[in-house]
Amino acid sequence: MRSLVTLAALALLAACAPSDAEFPDRPIDIVTHASPGGGTDLTARSMIAGVRNALGVDMAIIFRGGGGSVVAMNYVADRPRDGYTLMAVTPTHLYALARGQSSITIDDLVGIARATEDPLVVTTGAIDTVHTLDDLIELGRRRPIKWGTGLVGGIDHVAGLALAAAAETSLSAVPFNGGGEVAANLIGRNVDAAALNLSEALDEIERGSLRALAVMADTRIELLPEVPTTVELGYEAEFATVRGYAVLRGTPEDRIERLEAGLLDGMSSAVYQDYLAGVGLSPAGIAGREVWDAQLRVLYDQARIAMTQLGLLDP
Repeated sequence: MRSLVTLAALALLAACAPSDAEFPDRPIDIVTHASPGGGTDLTARSMIAGVRNALGVDMAIIFRGGGGSVVAMNYVADRPRDGYTLMAVTPTHLYALARGQSSITIDDLVGIARATEDPLVVTTGAIDTVHTLDDLIELGRRRPIKWGTGLVGGIDHVAGLALAAAAETSLSAVPFNGGGEVAANLIGRNVDAAALNLSEALDEIERGSLRALAVMADTRIELLPEVPTTVELGYEAEFATVRGYAVLRGTPEDRIERLEAGLLDGMSSAVYQDYLAGVGLSPAGIAGREVWDAQLRVLYDQARIAMTQLGLLDP
């Protein structure tokens, strides 16, 4: 009789316990640090359109701005590690982690999938006196360039400092809440220049409200064939924003695998592929967990080296 009772109790517990085979069975949150309209926000919204169908549940963007990416990371740190909270990760997060500004560390991150590789473009608000990168550099020799950035110490700030060091000019960082705000303030002539992602700047460049001076890469962009690269102009300053999604270590392995499969399936959808084509980004930027998780650690190490060289981090 005792055996029958025990078996019945075990069966009841098994029926009540959540099954990983059912994951996900409720909406998934995507936590982002970037303001609406920026490249990270647009990428997440386009990604969701395909992944929602692939995973069979709804997904919502949770905006947690402030401190660059620090507020978003600390918010995720307080959420259950159950696979229902994904974090949109960019180099901005890695620069903040390298400076020890978050309650989590690089070892807490588990990269799920990479969504884009988005080159930085040195851009102005179509200032009458600045038509080329050399014009901007000369401006900085007369007075500091007002350089818009989404975060002091983030990748777009470090990109500006690296360019200024290579060109022997000067700049002063003016922080905003993400690429969308930076672009708006460039158009409004509140700042002189910035390193915007191609996905953030392309529409305004094509309209003529922003002017692209140089791509921070070694090869030109197909959609901006007339815009030179920093390398061909003689400045070794190459920077790009990679975007992807991560969970925190401790998330069940089978749920990580399910998320990876769903993200990759969703990002192969026509909606997401059309988004990439529309902003001039290559589908080759999409990658799975093995590539993206390893790249996170490489980018983190590079961030520490770059900030140490620029005096933003103690050796």
